[in-house]
Amino acid sequence: MAGLLVLAPAFAQVAGAPPVEAFFDNPPTSKPALSPSGKYVAMRVDGSGGHKELAVFELATGKGTPIKGFADASVGEFQWVNDERLVYAAEEDRLGNEGIRYQPGLFAVNRDGSEFKRLAARVQLSQRVLTAEKLLPWNTYMLPQTGRKLDTDYIYAETRMSRGERDIPTVELVRINTRTGRSTTLSGPRNTKRIMLDYDGEPRIAEAAVEDKVEFHYRDPKRGNDWRKLFEHTRYANQPTDITPLAVGPDGTLYVLATGDNGLEAVYRYDLENNKLGAQVIQQKDFDFRGELLFTAKGLAGIRYIGDAESTQWLDADMKAMQDKLDKLLPNTENLVTIPAYASAQNYMVKTYSDAQPPSYWVYDNAANKITKIGDTKPQLNAAALGKRRMVRYQARDGMTIPAFLTLPKNHGKALPMIVLAGDTPFEYGSNLAFDEQAQFFASRGYAVLQPEVRGSKGHGNRHWSAGLKQWGLKRQDDYADGVKWAVSQGFADAKRVCIAGGGRYGGYAALMGLVNDPDVYRCGISWSGIVDFELMANGGALAAKGVDEAWARYGMPVMIGDLARDAERLKRTSPLQQAARIKQPLLLAYGDDDPSVPRQVARKFHEAVKQGNQRVEWVEYPAEEGVKWVNPATRFDFNKRIEKFLDKQIGAGAPN
Repeated sequence: MAGLLVLAPAFAQVAGAPPVEAFFDNPPTSKPALSPSGKYVAMRVDGSGGHKELAVFELATGKGTPIKGFADASVGEFQWVNDERLVYAAEEDRLGNEGIRYQPGLFAVNRDGSEFKRLAARVQLSQRVLTAEKLLPWNTYMLPQTGRKLDTDYIYAETRMSRGERDIPTVELVRINTRTGRSTTLSGPRNTKRIMLDYDGEPRIAEAAVEDKVEFHYRDPKRGNDWRKLFEHTRYANQPTDITPLAVGPDGTLYVLATGDNGLEAVYRYDLENNKLGAQVIQQKDFDFRGELLFTAKGLAGIRYIGDAESTQWLDADMKAMQDKLDKLLPNTENLVTIPAYASAQNYMVKTYSDAQPPSYWVYDNAANKITKIGDTKPQLNAAALGKRRMVRYQARDGMTIPAFLTLPKNHGKALPMIVLAGDTPFEYGSNLAFDEQAQFFASRGYAVLQPEVRGSKGHGNRHWSAGLKQWGLKRQDDYADGVKWAVSQGFADAKRVCIAGGGRYGGYAALMGLVNDPDVYRCGISWSGIVDFELMANGGALAAKGVDEAWARYGMPVMIGDLARDAERLKRTSPLQQAARIKQPLLLAYGDDDPSVPRQVARKFHEAVKQGNQRVEWVEYPAEEGVKWVNPATRFDFNKRIEKFLDKQIGAGAPN
């Protein structure tokens, strides 16, 4: 009996776990931002009809002023124009249709709610909002005002122009007076896709896409603010020689990303006079640089970077001293400080988090050494009751080192039932030690969670990224299975109770291909919004995914995933739709009714193909407002409750021995 107790897997359900809603509800407050002086904070708050409205609070008195939002939408992005005025846009927060480019409009208002001004027309999906005012066109969008010229009423916005549904829009820069609505247009290089402002809030860098090339141009103040080309690289290739602009500092220094001697992307200064790479600023040991540069009027004050977690390295002595004081007040979290726009401001916005603590927002009074909380993103969750996350590394079968994040339940035992959670961004940055609601939800139910950064993921060097090219369903898939083998060997997981899960285009795909390739590894699978047919990612005719630009179909997919003609046989072997008959394990499968990546008829076709040889498929189809990601809290609640029941039946407390 004792031997049986020692060997029995620890898969009992966690008692008193937080409800599903605590993990997946919308935050009651979000996106807080201090005014330039630090005297006021604006944030999105719950309004009527379940939509978010904009409110401004005076920190000295606590007085709040609601700024009316929209009857049919939420306030989305917003920014301070100066200490008295804000600009904001609408956000259609109940529609998941990514095939329609929603037009949010542009609006300005004083912090006390007065002097409201429409700047750009808003086009709703069902109707046009008619007005007698002369407005900028509907295709005008807010541009991040990264600069420090916050003593005027002007902002920059961009007008996006597209030739068709499958074309990435070009942009034209517009300078707008937020009180009068008057605007002027600034021309840029041909085929400009993105504009970067410098520290002073002036347009300085333009990114243009020409065929398979990306060009970067500099608006040179020494040459009458004419644009001149700096450098270019091939789209989607991610070569070690690539240079990418990062920021322009207060003294005009251009900071760029380039590959360092250790094969990892680092931050460099760029020599604008001689058009060449300058001195290195920062090089992380095990990660590509990902983050931002933090400036004051004096220059580079600090570096916000993401390695296994997001942290700050301060170069400015005063900011470092302030951070030390703050960390003593909040010793159990990572505390990320935003530098106020005015040097005289004594209040600082602080975002706190840990692996088990969802983000919270605070205002820190540096002069008084006082901290005040202004909002929690998930107020029902208590870090003390949640699991711990760690970064691990294991060897794949071909010897490549695979980074991963492991989340374990609080007070866990050994040989846990485990979920391999695939990320939804195949060639982008993956997870880190920040709070992960999906992983923590699984852990709260008693499961170990492994999130491998499989080859092809960004952030771990060019070699790791390039090793994932054309490896969908092949070596990338092996990396997940090899992670299971490692977790079992370390005593974390029970080899007989492993499920693979993933959402989004790639995560859902990886979950399906895990069941196809490794039926002896995974007892079950959960896939939502996963790609099932590669033709949809390229030139699929009537089935082509809306919003997938022609350049991706022409240049990106053949390099990164495969060419529909030359790699046809391999793509067939790694297509869930073509391999559906091989899926025999229990499967929970879900799609939104308006998913442009996997149209309804294709999702249903895949479901029917699996069901022909496998009756253990649970099918969920969510209504028209849901697309790739579940935008409605009710959908997230419903689906994760289904996941909870499914896992309990397959690998949890309710599963057969």
